[in-house]
Amino acid sequence: MTDLILTFLGTGAGSPSRSRNVTSVGLQWVQRGSLWLFDCGEATQHQVLRSSLRLSRLEHIYITHLHGDHVFGLPGLLASRSLVKDITTPVTIFGPPGLEEWLRTTLRLTHTGIGYPLTVQTVTEGLIYEDDTRQVFCRRLAHRVESFGYAAVEKPRSGAFDAAKALALGVPPGPLFGRLKAGETLTLPGGQVVEGRTLIAPPRPGRKVVICGDTGATPAVAGLARGADVLVHEATFLTEQADRAKESGHSTAAGAAAAAREAGVGTLILTHISPRYESDSSSRLPELLAEAQAIFPNTLLAEDFRTYGVG
Repeated sequence: MTDLILTFLGTGAGSPSRSRNVTSVGLQWVQRGSLWLFDCGEATQHQVLRSSLRLSRLEHIYITHLHGDHVFGLPGLLASRSLVKDITTPVTIFGPPGLEEWLRTTLRLTHTGIGYPLTVQTVTEGLIYEDDTRQVFCRRLAHRVESFGYAAVEKPRSGAFDAAKALALGVPPGPLFGRLKAGETLTLPGGQVVEGRTLIAPPRPGRKVVICGDTGATPAVAGLARGADVLVHEATFLTEQADRAKESGHSTAAGAAAAAREAGVGTLILTHISPRYESDSSSRLPELLAEAQAIFPNTLLAEDFRTYGVG
């Protein structure tokens, strides 16, 4: 079972519908016990309550741009987290210029106090975050306002320890396994020398997840998403409305698929779906998916509350 999980909390464009809330997606780092959110549209906190995610584990929020369907849920979510007893861990928000001014003003004018450390970091292109195992990069995209895509990149992971081989060499399970995992060379009671490095597989490439904000066609997507395991990309329109997509700074399903193909990603997940394609009487979602799959076969269509394991 994977320890890196995407959970879609909102997959609609512009305004909520009966089946889709506005944009937000969670990325869980299960072993670290941390949660990152990407965008926070209206009612995201309600969606969290209906999911398996926990605000107590929230560490970072990445905002792609300042259109309301991507940020209107942010003040409420932060305030509600502050009301939960014993949650004092810090939250860092990354986003475009103007985000901190809007958020701080909203909190101030509504007399909303935040009971934990809250930092807002204005992003520029390039590396914006790094810790011992992870990095986050961002690129400007092509929308009507400044909009960013984010790449969450895991650093190379240690190779797996071959316990079966160690047992076959006569190493008893227990503390000696730990020393061999650390690369030590041991001499067993019978005189046999066992080198830990021979029991450890080569380092494994880290995983890469890319989540793009609203965007029209731009080479920046492929540049950011090169070799990603998963690319989450908007698909607001079908190609029949390509002119409207271009005018509004959005993408068609075919455009998203072309970007995924150029970047050589593993899986494309379409989101930010216009309500026009999913009415009470009919659904054109199969057309949207088919349009993308004709160009990039390994394409999925995001749904609210669906989860996707990475790697």
